[in-house]
Amino acid sequence: VRLKRLSEEVKRLRTQAGATPTNGALLGESEPMRALRSLLERIADSDSTVLISGETGTGKEVVARRIHALSRRRSGPMVAVNCAAVPENLLESELFGHVRGAFTDARADRKGLLALGNGGTLLLDEVADMPLALQPKLLRALQERRARPVGADMELPFDVGVIAATNRDLEALVAGGGFREDLYFRLNVIRVELPPLRARGNDALLLAQRFIDGFATKAGKAVKGMSPAAAEKMLAYSWPGNVRELENCVERAVALTQYEQITVEDLPEKIRDYSRVRLPLVGDD
Repeated sequence: VRLKRLSEEVKRLRTQAGATPTNGALLGESEPMRALRSLLERIADSDSTVLISGETGTGKEVVARRIHALSRRRSGPMVAVNCAAVPENLLESELFGHVRGAFTDARADRKGLLALGNGGTLLLDEVADMPLALQPKLLRALQERRARPVGADMELPFDVGVIAATNRDLEALVAGGGFREDLYFRLNVIRVELPPLRARGNDALLLAQRFIDGFATKAGKAVKGMSPAAAEKMLAYSWPGNVRELENCVERAVALTQYEQITVEDLPEKIRDYSRVRLPLVGDD
Protein backbone atom coordinates (compact mmCIF):
# COMPACT_ATOMS: atom_id res chain seq x y z
CA VAL A 1 0.00 0.00 0.00
CA ARG A 2 2.78 2.38 0.90
CA LEU A 3 4.64 1.74 -2.38
CA LYS A 4 1.42 2.42 -4.29
CA ARG A 5 0.98 5.73 -2.48
CA LEU A 6 4.65 6.49 -3.01
CA SER A 7 4.25 5.83 -6.73
CA GLU A 8 1.43 8.37 -6.84
CA GLU A 9 3.54 10.85 -4.89
CA VAL A 10 6.48 10.40 -7.29
CA LYS A 11 4.18 11.14 -10.24
CA ARG A 12 2.85 14.26 -8.53
CA LEU A 13 6.32 15.51 -7.67
CA ARG A 14 7.49 14.91 -11.24
CA THR A 15 4.82 17.34 -12.41
CA GLN A 16 5.58 19.78 -9.60
CA ALA A 17 9.33 19.78 -10.26
CA GLY A 18 8.78 20.61 -13.91
CA ALA A 19 6.35 23.42 -13.15
CA THR A 20 8.33 25.15 -10.40
CA PRO A 21 10.86 27.80 -11.52
CA THR A 22 12.72 27.90 -8.20
CA ASN A 23 16.09 26.15 -8.27
CA GLY A 24 18.36 24.32 -5.88
CA ALA A 25 18.03 24.61 -2.13
CA LEU A 26 14.95 26.86 -2.35
CA LEU A 27 12.81 24.22 -4.06
CA GLY A 28 10.48 22.53 -1.60
CA GLU A 29 6.96 22.24 -0.26
CA SER A 30 7.83 21.54 3.38
CA GLU A 31 6.94 23.97 6.15
CA PRO A 32 10.62 24.86 6.84
CA MET A 33 11.08 25.85 3.18
CA ARG A 34 7.87 27.85 3.01
CA ALA A 35 9.00 29.72 6.14
CA LEU A 36 12.44 30.29 4.63
CA ARG A 37 11.09 31.74 1.39
CA SER A 38 8.77 34.01 3.37
CA LEU A 39 11.67 35.24 5.50
CA LEU A 40 13.81 36.01 2.44
CA GLU A 41 11.01 38.07 0.92
CA ARG A 42 10.73 40.11 4.12
CA ILE A 43 14.44 40.84 4.60
CA ALA A 44 15.58 41.32 1.02
CA ASP A 45 15.37 45.12 0.99
CA SER A 46 16.97 45.58 4.39
CA ASP A 47 20.46 47.09 4.61
CA SER A 48 21.17 45.02 7.71
CA THR A 49 23.88 42.38 7.62
CA VAL A 50 22.59 38.83 7.16
CA LEU A 51 24.16 35.73 8.70
CA ILE A 52 23.23 32.46 6.98
CA SER A 53 23.91 29.33 9.01
CA GLY A 54 23.38 25.71 8.12
CA GLU A 55 25.04 22.37 7.65
CA THR A 56 27.37 21.70 4.74
CA GLY A 57 25.44 21.21 1.52
CA THR A 58 22.23 22.99 2.56
CA GLY A 59 22.65 25.69 -0.10
CA LYS A 60 23.91 28.74 1.77
CA GLU A 61 25.34 30.38 -1.37
CA VAL A 62 22.11 29.71 -3.27
CA VAL A 63 20.19 31.50 -0.51
CA ALA A 64 22.67 34.39 -0.48
CA ARG A 65 22.23 34.84 -4.22
CA ARG A 66 18.47 34.74 -3.79
CA ILE A 67 18.64 37.53 -1.22
CA HIS A 68 20.74 39.57 -3.65
CA ALA A 69 18.29 38.90 -6.51
CA LEU A 70 15.37 40.09 -4.39
CA SER A 71 17.12 43.18 -3.01
CA ARG A 72 17.28 46.74 -4.28
CA ARG A 73 20.95 45.98 -5.04
CA ARG A 74 20.08 43.31 -7.61
CA SER A 75 21.30 45.47 -10.52
CA GLY A 76 24.74 45.67 -8.87
CA PRO A 77 27.39 42.95 -8.71
CA MET A 78 27.33 39.91 -6.44
CA VAL A 79 30.87 39.15 -5.27
CA ALA A 80 31.97 36.35 -2.97
CA VAL A 81 35.04 35.25 -1.06
CA ASN A 82 35.61 31.92 0.68
CA CYS A 83 37.42 32.94 3.86
CA ALA A 84 38.70 29.38 4.33
CA ALA A 85 40.16 29.09 0.84
CA VAL A 86 42.24 32.28 0.67
CA PRO A 87 45.62 32.22 2.47
CA GLU A 88 45.67 34.41 5.57
CA ASN A 89 48.33 36.75 4.19
CA LEU A 90 46.25 37.42 1.04
CA LEU A 91 42.75 37.71 2.50
CA GLU A 92 43.19 41.32 3.62
CA SER A 93 44.22 42.34 0.11
CA GLU A 94 41.34 40.29 -1.35
CA LEU A 95 38.83 42.20 0.76
CA PHE A 96 40.32 45.69 0.94
CA GLY A 97 42.59 45.82 -2.10
CA HIS A 98 46.16 47.11 -2.15
CA VAL A 99 48.32 49.81 -3.71
CA ARG A 100 51.36 49.26 -5.85
CA GLY A 101 54.39 48.34 -3.75
CA ALA A 102 52.38 47.36 -0.68
CA PHE A 103 54.16 44.00 -0.68
CA THR A 104 56.57 42.06 -2.86
CA ASP A 105 54.23 41.07 -5.68
CA ALA A 106 52.04 44.18 -5.62
CA ARG A 107 53.05 45.50 -9.04
CA ALA A 108 49.89 47.58 -9.54
CA ASP A 109 46.97 48.98 -7.57
CA ARG A 110 44.20 46.43 -7.08
CA LYS A 111 40.65 46.94 -5.90
CA GLY A 112 39.33 44.71 -3.14
CA LEU A 113 35.96 42.99 -3.09
CA LEU A 114 34.42 45.69 -0.91
CA ALA A 115 35.11 48.15 -3.74
CA LEU A 116 34.32 45.74 -6.57
CA GLY A 117 30.98 44.97 -4.98
CA ASN A 118 30.01 48.64 -4.74
CA GLY A 119 26.27 49.00 -5.26
CA GLY A 120 25.83 45.24 -4.92
CA THR A 121 26.33 42.46 -2.39
CA LEU A 122 29.37 40.83 -0.79
CA LEU A 123 29.17 37.23 0.45
CA LEU A 124 31.66 36.27 3.16
CA ASP A 125 31.49 32.49 2.86
CA GLU A 126 32.95 30.30 5.63
CA VAL A 127 33.27 33.46 7.72
CA ALA A 128 34.11 31.42 10.84
CA ASP A 129 37.52 30.75 9.28
CA MET A 130 38.45 34.42 8.98
CA PRO A 131 41.80 35.00 10.76
CA LEU A 132 41.46 36.66 14.16
CA ALA A 133 43.98 39.34 13.19
CA LEU A 134 41.80 40.47 10.29
CA GLN A 135 38.50 40.48 12.18
CA PRO A 136 38.87 43.92 13.85
CA LYS A 137 39.76 45.48 10.47
CA LEU A 138 36.65 44.00 8.91
CA LEU A 139 34.53 45.12 11.88
CA ARG A 140 35.74 48.70 11.58
CA ALA A 141 35.15 48.70 7.82
CA LEU A 142 31.59 47.47 8.26
CA GLN A 143 30.90 50.04 10.98
CA GLU A 144 32.41 52.99 9.11
CA ARG A 145 31.56 51.86 5.57
CA ARG A 146 35.10 52.80 4.63
CA ALA A 147 38.12 50.59 3.94
CA ARG A 148 41.85 51.24 3.65
CA PRO A 149 43.64 49.26 0.91
CA VAL A 150 46.83 47.56 2.07
CA GLY A 151 49.66 50.08 1.89
CA ALA A 152 47.37 53.08 1.28
CA ASP A 153 47.23 56.30 3.29
CA MET A 154 43.52 57.00 2.84
CA GLU A 155 40.32 55.08 3.42
CA LEU A 156 37.84 54.70 0.58
CA PRO A 157 34.05 54.58 0.99
CA PHE A 158 32.05 51.58 -0.17
CA ASP A 159 28.37 50.68 -0.37
CA VAL A 160 27.70 46.95 -0.29
CA GLY A 161 25.14 44.70 1.30
CA VAL A 162 26.97 42.14 3.42
CA ILE A 163 25.95 38.50 3.80
CA ALA A 164 28.02 36.08 5.87
CA ALA A 165 27.65 32.30 5.79
CA THR A 166 28.93 29.52 8.01
CA ASN A 167 28.38 25.85 8.79
CA ARG A 168 30.01 26.23 12.21
CA ASP A 169 28.65 27.28 15.61
CA LEU A 170 29.82 30.90 15.86
CA GLU A 171 28.49 31.27 19.40
CA ALA A 172 30.72 28.40 20.52
CA LEU A 173 33.67 29.91 18.67
CA VAL A 174 33.08 33.24 20.41
CA ALA A 175 32.92 31.50 23.79
CA GLY A 176 36.18 29.72 23.03
CA GLY A 177 37.98 32.84 21.83
CA GLY A 178 38.09 31.74 18.20
CA PHE A 179 35.88 34.54 16.90
CA ARG A 180 35.42 38.13 18.03
CA GLU A 181 32.16 38.77 19.84
CA ASP A 182 31.79 42.30 18.46
CA LEU A 183 32.17 41.09 14.87
CA TYR A 184 29.71 38.28 15.55
CA PHE A 185 27.10 40.79 16.72
CA ARG A 186 27.80 43.00 13.69
CA LEU A 187 27.23 40.06 11.32
CA ASN A 188 24.34 38.44 13.18
CA VAL A 189 21.79 41.23 12.73
CA ILE A 190 19.39 39.09 10.69
CA ARG A 191 19.83 35.33 11.11
CA VAL A 192 18.76 32.89 8.42
CA GLU A 193 19.02 29.25 9.47
CA LEU A 194 18.77 26.65 6.72
CA PRO A 195 17.04 23.37 7.56
CA PRO A 196 18.89 20.10 6.88
CA LEU A 197 17.43 17.94 4.15
CA ARG A 198 16.45 15.23 6.66
CA ALA A 199 14.02 17.73 8.23
CA ARG A 200 12.32 18.54 4.94
CA GLY A 201 10.28 15.37 4.36
CA ASN A 202 9.18 14.86 0.75
CA ASP A 203 11.36 17.75 -0.45
CA ALA A 204 14.10 15.16 -1.02
CA LEU A 205 12.00 13.56 -3.73
CA LEU A 206 11.03 16.88 -5.28
CA LEU A 207 14.67 17.94 -5.46
CA ALA A 208 15.68 14.52 -6.79
CA GLN A 209 13.17 14.84 -9.61
CA ARG A 210 14.48 18.29 -10.53
CA PHE A 211 18.04 16.93 -10.60
CA ILE A 212 16.95 13.91 -12.66
CA ASP A 213 15.41 16.19 -15.28
CA GLY A 214 18.57 18.29 -15.48
CA PHE A 215 21.11 15.46 -15.61
CA ALA A 216 19.03 13.37 -18.02
CA THR A 217 18.80 16.29 -20.43
CA LYS A 218 22.54 16.94 -20.15
CA ALA A 219 23.36 13.26 -20.73
CA GLY A 220 20.83 12.83 -23.52
CA LYS A 221 19.14 9.98 -21.65
CA ALA A 222 15.40 9.27 -21.44
CA VAL A 223 15.31 9.03 -17.65
CA LYS A 224 11.88 10.19 -16.45
CA GLY A 225 12.04 9.70 -12.70
CA MET A 226 12.63 7.15 -9.94
CA SER A 227 10.95 3.89 -9.04
CA PRO A 228 8.80 3.81 -5.89
CA ALA A 229 11.35 1.52 -4.24
CA ALA A 230 14.19 3.94 -5.02
CA ALA A 231 12.08 6.81 -3.69
CA GLU A 232 11.51 4.81 -0.50
CA LYS A 233 15.28 4.46 -0.04
CA MET A 234 15.79 8.18 -0.64
CA LEU A 235 13.17 9.09 1.93
CA ALA A 236 14.71 6.77 4.52
CA TYR A 237 18.29 8.04 4.11
CA SER A 238 19.49 10.82 6.44
CA TRP A 239 21.48 12.82 3.83
CA PRO A 240 24.36 14.06 6.01
CA GLY A 241 25.68 15.96 2.98
CA ASN A 242 22.24 17.49 2.40
CA VAL A 243 21.22 18.87 -1.02
CA ARG A 244 24.75 18.63 -2.41
CA GLU A 245 24.92 14.92 -1.56
CA LEU A 246 21.49 14.33 -3.08
CA GLU A 247 22.55 16.07 -6.29
CA ASN A 248 25.70 13.94 -6.54
CA CYS A 249 23.68 10.79 -5.87
CA VAL A 250 21.21 11.61 -8.64
CA GLU A 251 23.95 12.49 -11.12
CA ARG A 252 25.54 9.08 -10.49
CA ALA A 253 22.22 7.26 -10.73
CA VAL A 254 21.30 8.91 -14.04
CA ALA A 255 24.70 7.95 -15.45
CA LEU A 256 24.31 4.32 -14.32
CA THR A 257 20.67 3.53 -15.02
CA GLN A 258 19.67 1.54 -18.08
CA TYR A 259 15.98 2.26 -17.68
CA GLU A 260 13.56 5.19 -17.80
CA GLN A 261 13.41 5.11 -14.01
CA ILE A 262 16.20 5.17 -11.45
CA THR A 263 16.06 1.89 -9.54
CA VAL A 264 17.38 0.89 -6.12
CA GLU A 265 20.36 -0.78 -7.84
CA ASP A 266 21.38 2.60 -9.32
CA LEU A 267 21.76 4.17 -5.86
CA PRO A 268 25.03 4.19 -3.90
CA GLU A 269 25.50 1.22 -1.56
CA LYS A 270 25.31 3.37 1.58
CA ILE A 271 21.83 4.52 0.55
CA ARG A 272 20.66 1.05 -0.54
CA ASP A 273 21.78 -0.44 2.78
CA TYR A 274 20.76 2.44 5.05
CA SER A 275 18.25 1.50 7.72
CA ARG A 276 16.27 3.72 10.05
CA VAL A 277 12.67 4.50 10.85
CA ARG A 278 11.18 5.80 7.62
CA LEU A 279 9.89 9.35 7.26
CA PRO A 280 6.10 9.38 6.88
CA LEU A 281 4.63 10.60 3.64
CA VAL A 282 2.35 13.62 3.93
CA GLY A 283 -1.08 12.13 4.48
CA ASP A 284 0.13 8.87 6.06
CA ASP A 285 -2.06 7.70 8.91
